[in-house]
Amino acid sequence: MRARSAAGRRGISGCAPPSPECCGLPRLPAMDDTPLERLGAGKYLLLTSYRKNGTPVATPVWVVRDGDTLGAWSAADAWKVKRIRARGDVLVGPCDLRGNPTGDQVPATAEITDAETTARYRRLLARKYGIVGRLSLLGSRLRRGLDGTVGIRVTL
Repeated sequence: MRARSAAGRRGISGCAPPSPECCGLPRLPAMDDTPLERLGAGKYLLLTSYRKNGTPVATPVWVVRDGDTLGAWSAADAWKVKRIRARGDVLVGPCDLRGNPTGDQVPATAEITDAETTARYRRLLARKYGIVGRLSLLGSRLRRGLDGTVGIRVTL
């Protein structure tokens, strides 16, 4: 049996042993991360709010971490905003772009934020989502104005 050389144990970029940082692979979350950290670090959040009759309605939204809470942003006249105003208990969990769950949902409380907090969420979204986030925020501001959107604070 032939012994493997040091070059045979090297990763794609030549580092040994391969690690996510050196190979450009995404970093997987540590097993001891809290739900708040995992959800805040994700790209999308599945926000499940409830109609007056109790029927759950799940919606994928962009998410940012804001201290001990999560922040999302939406059109002020969206149905999810109306449902949250009527009933603040929600379920949240990770999801993909289309709203397919990628993990377990946890109970949380959602509330609509004031204008100052909404502006902070816009800045955080622009920083986290880069050019796509900035273009989405610009399009929304041109279409609806600054008062046409609201922030949604989610507390686990």
